[in-house]
Amino acid sequence: MKVGVVGLGAMGAGIAQLCVEAGLETVGREVTAELGEKARGRIEHFLTRKVEKGQIEAFDIGLLSLTTEVADLADCDVVIEAIVEEPAAKQALFVELERVCRADAVLATNTSALSVTEIASATSSPQRIVGMHFFNPAPLMPLVEIVRAELTEDAAFDAAFALGEQLGKHPIRCHDTPGFVVNRVLIPLLNDCVRVLDEARVSPEDLDAGMQHGAGWPMGPCTLLDLVGIDVHLHASEALYDKLREPRMAAPPRLVAMRNAGLLGRKSGRGFYSYDKT
Repeated sequence: MKVGVVGLGAMGAGIAQLCVEAGLETVGREVTAELGEKARGRIEHFLTRKVEKGQIEAFDIGLLSLTTEVADLADCDVVIEAIVEEPAAKQALFVELERVCRADAVLATNTSALSVTEIASATSSPQRIVGMHFFNPAPLMPLVEIVRAELTEDAAFDAAFALGEQLGKHPIRCHDTPGFVVNRVLIPLLNDCVRVLDEARVSPEDLDAGMQHGAGWPMGPCTLLDLVGIDVHLHASEALYDKLREPRMAAPPRLVAMRNAGLLGRKSGRGFYSYDKT
């Protein structure tokens, strides 16, 4: 099997890493050769660390080829899109993928908040488009949501599920609804947690301890938000609110203020907690 990954940012590089680790021929497409090389360096670094830790025996970075041309994905069996979360950009890409890829190739989107059905609607072959929502960081998180859009056919849906298993993930099946499964539950729940911070006048440390020791969470909500990124959470929260208009989906003012101040969590060095960026 040959897999294409479009977009080698944090998510796309993680997905490409999984493909290489599974021994699959992989084509990674980035907008510039420099960005592609940086991604390959990160992938090689993380896989080397896994070998050093004894988690895997070996890997072949030669399985990953890089390109800046969508046309170089023409002979892939599955192409996974992991570009910016903007509907117009994704639709334009899928129109291009439909033009260059084989008729039997499965085209998947890694969107976390957009409608797979709407993305597929821009093409003339929506039956082969499916959602494959990996969680960040993709190499570590076991789950992948396999999302059936309104016109997805069984062949594409089953192929995406099988690929998820081949990559060592735990795939679950669902239909295309706002937030799919996990984010539909988790995003309003995290928003509730942030509102409780102010209403109960509890510290982030105590809120995290409460949810870990009282509800059995493996990680507290403030720590989790810092890990995901305040801006990433807000983007998904706003997308869900636009679709559903449920008050719990609306972004809490505290998170909006944090984003506006650049307090994005681990990646900026400060969110609910402070982090050493060195």
